Amino acid sequence: MASSSTPKTMRGILIEKTGGTEVLQYRTDLPVPEPKEGEILVKNEFIGINYIDTYYRTGLYPAPKPEILGREAAGTVLSTGPGNTYSLVAGDRVVWMATSGYAEYTACPAAKAIKIPPAISSADACAAILQGLTAVTLVEEAHKVLSGDTILVHAAAGGVGLWLCQVLRAKGAKVIGTASTEAKREEAKSNGASVCCGYEKEEVLALVKKETNGEGVRAVFDGVGKSTWDVSLEAVARKGSVISFGNASGAVEPFAISRLSAKNVKIARPTFFGYIATRDEFERYANELFKMMTEDKFNVKIHEVYPLQDVARAHNDLEGRRTTGKLLLKP
Repeated sequence: MASSSTPKTMRGILIEKTGGTEVLQYRTDLPVPEPKEGEILVKNEFIGINYIDTYYRTGLYPAPKPEILGREAAGTVLSTGPGNTYSLVAGDRVVWMATSGYAEYTACPAAKAIKIPPAISSADACAAILQGLTAVTLVEEAHKVLSGDTILVHAAAGGVGLWLCQVLRAKGAKVIGTASTEAKREEAKSNGASVCCGYEKEEVLALVKKETNGEGVRAVFDGVGKSTWDVSLEAVARKGSVISFGNASGAVEPFAISRLSAKNVKIARPTFFGYIATRDEFERYANELFKMMTEDKFNVKIHEVYPLQDVARAHNDLEGRRTTGKLLLKP
């Protein structure tokens, strides 16, 4: 149960229908949830914004409405519900991944919350947990990257892209990145990309050919979707992999599976949460990420911390490709 000092209402962002940023309602009268079986109540200090939030807002990904968006935050445990809360107690500083993050308080499953190491700030933990873990699991599970591999990363200066650059560099891979502006390309290179270019098909394929002696890349990590899909299939090497993990430009259109035959190409369309379905998986990859952040001195790029009531501006910035790194909300 919530403690007696927990307020009855809270500030948060509610959407009652799908649409543009106009459907994001800033409310001050939302009820504070009570933790149920296996849940903890967290007072959120920083809230993460992810591109997937825009999919739920627009209806690309269906979800029941009304809904509080947001799939991650960092804060302090106020209370715990009954059942297994994985040794988490009131006062613990945690980062979590679940739903209903755009609010002052969230009741989230303890199974998807973990203590933040003392050496990592709450802001950095929040900025890292979903996008950083996405990068770690992609290079471990979607396509096992080996030292010496050459990898193409689309949107290399985006939230997940910057993490992919750093994780791939730590694995000993060579990264070719795409990004829309020279400033973003420099940002990607400062985070581990070896070379970068824009999104034009001819430019990408020419750079891939040059950097791989015409063989193509071992894998493509493509979070852009529709506009980069054909380029990804052409850039990948024989027996390589194309990993599609996002739809920033729209969903990939149906295509003939026979297109994969010429080079024996493998494709995957993973969902991140499918890689951390168990507590053991979540702890393993979270601890690996925390170790990389502290021992390999990973750069946590935070684009801006927006006041909660400015969430529409944050979504507009994200969808308009005006950001590099992570967007956070401050309740």
